[in-house]
Amino acid sequence: MRLLDVRGLSKRFGGLQAVSGVSFGVSEGAIKALIGPNGAGKTTLFNLISGFLTPDTGAVLFHERPIQGLRPYEIARRGIARTFQHIRLFPKMTSIENVMIGRHLHGKTGFVSAMLGLPGIWREDRGAKERSLEVMEFLGISGLADQEATSLSYGQQRLVELARALACEPGLLLLDEPAAGLNMRETAEMASMISKVRDKGIAILIVEHDMSLVMNISDEIVVLNYGEKVADDTPLAVQKHKEVVRIYLGEEE
Repeated sequence: MRLLDVRGLSKRFGGLQAVSGVSFGVSEGAIKALIGPNGAGKTTLFNLISGFLTPDTGAVLFHERPIQGLRPYEIARRGIARTFQHIRLFPKMTSIENVMIGRHLHGKTGFVSAMLGLPGIWREDRGAKERSLEVMEFLGISGLADQEATSLSYGQQRLVELARALACEPGLLLLDEPAAGLNMRETAEMASMISKVRDKGIAILIVEHDMSLVMNISDEIVVLNYGEKVADDTPLAVQKHKEVVRIYLGEEE
């Protein structure tokens, strides 16, 4: 069953057609990769799905309900969380404090309760911390909970950002180049973590340039070029697709 349904999305920036009539779906519990050369429209498409941009035409359905035009926090509340190509952690905050921010979507106490320090806010804060620590334990980084997040290694910061997204309890996770800047060992660990997340029933849409990672963990792959969809198939079929081969390897002489 389709969890996410992207229908004919288009987005233009002045004279540049960044995304043109792109359609695809992500099934429940599946890993779908979005690949293509630089400038193919991958990040623009991510921003359209997650509410950071509004499409010119087309629709995005999540659980068969349209979400295009909603604000990012509204989309997150419906069950779509994301990470970013460039790590966005809060400085001067510990790792667990960064992860706890992901629990904010599930908060029920209001601003006045927080200002007055009423018992409800303390219970909610304790629950958020416990749940955040569980997520960190799942990813094997609970030992980093009390360390300042931005002082960690690049690979560890990537995992903290992933933990923050998982703390939102998403049904769909958008990962924007999760292996960017990682060495071979860290990339292998990230691939393992992504597979573990999928095994918990969370669907994943991933933008990634590391083709080895993509081919090893993806169930399906969408290929973009100049904003248009070129292919949408299994990894094996995509590897053999003539247009995909031409895009990545060039024309045969």
